[in-house]
Amino acid sequence: MSTDPQHLMEHVRRLDQTSRKVLHHWLQRRPIARDPNLAFEEGLTLGDRAADRIASFGGSWTFVGIFVFAMALWIGANLVAGRPVDPFPFILLNLALSCVAALQAPVIMMSQNRQASKDRIDAQHDYEVNLKAEMEIANLHLKLDELREQQWSQLLELQTRQLELLQQLAGRRNPTA
Repeated sequence: MSTDPQHLMEHVRRLDQTSRKVLHHWLQRRPIARDPNLAFEEGLTLGDRAADRIASFGGSWTFVGIFVFAMALWIGANLVAGRPVDPFPFILLNLALSCVAALQAPVIMMSQNRQASKDRIDAQHDYEVNLKAEMEIANLHLKLDELREQQWSQLLELQTRQLELLQQLAGRRNPTA
């Protein structure tokens, strides 16, 4: 691979924005890890927070229990009452259930859409961290390879000196040779 600055700049220009961001952090030796949930939570409006709480409660066993109890109470009260507010077939109860379902569904959808956005942000952050880690690992491999090459060359140099010393010693022992 060429180390020509023009050639390197051409490769950098071809990178997508995320890769360039990671490369910049890597070159500056700055961490890229952060808590993406903090920024996401700060951007939520009052309506977003309310929708999340309503969706959280609406999808709980507590809500199911309260709802079943309230329906049983409503039906029981209207069955035993002399002049029921909502006589059988409980048209008013059906209207209330339809209204709850009509309001609860969009609120849950809003909360799920926000959760999907949050998941995309988390996935993007994970990708950036993984990419930087991959670059750090590749850099460590290069450093290890350089150290190994340096050790090989020192070993060869040492071996060459030892051979020279052995030849000198052999020459001293056997002057006729």
